[in-house]
Amino acid sequence: MCEFANGKATQGFLHPIVRAIILHFWLAYDHPFVDGNGRCARALFYWSMLNSGDWLCEFVSISQVVRKAPIRYGRAFLYTESDDNDLTYFILYHLDVMHRAMDELHAYIQRKTNELKETEQLIRLRADLNHRQLALLGHALRHPDALYTIREHQNNHHVVYQTARTDLFAMAEKGYLIESRHGREYFFRPTPGLREFLGKG
Repeated sequence: MCEFANGKATQGFLHPIVRAIILHFWLAYDHPFVDGNGRCARALFYWSMLNSGDWLCEFVSISQVVRKAPIRYGRAFLYTESDDNDLTYFILYHLDVMHRAMDELHAYIQRKTNELKETEQLIRLRADLNHRQLALLGHALRHPDALYTIREHQNNHHVVYQTARTDLFAMAEKGYLIESRHGREYFFRPTPGLREFLGKG
């Protein structure tokens, strides 16, 4: 952005987020592609933000917020176009989108933090499990669709095959895992409702 002082152009400051929003607007406004202009505009916005050092932007989803209220997105363009391309409308709209997206990110982080604390509480007092089994149990709580094998457990904890086998079969016997067999190999999955199962124990 240029300003003039004593008849000479000088480089003024333009906040990185405002610059990124303007790039977003102009690509979407010019509409150079047959399809995918909105996605490209958002990608350009993210690129500009990341290029300016705003690493947190990588974890913020503006698309999710826009999809919840697509009419507001269209109105921001309409108001800008109908007022001699005054970008104030679109900039204010986009700043509100970023604010909402940041709120959703913070809520997600808080939710995951609470889940982690709850998981730690559920497994902390499991005196019937060794440290390897506790680690697997914690993973199973966070990934209820996971699939475990004896060989994988052996490699993860650097133990012999028989020790890994004993660990997994013992967890299946206690109800933490469900055992199945395909050919000569055993597979173990977290018990459905594992979190509730542990809460009852």
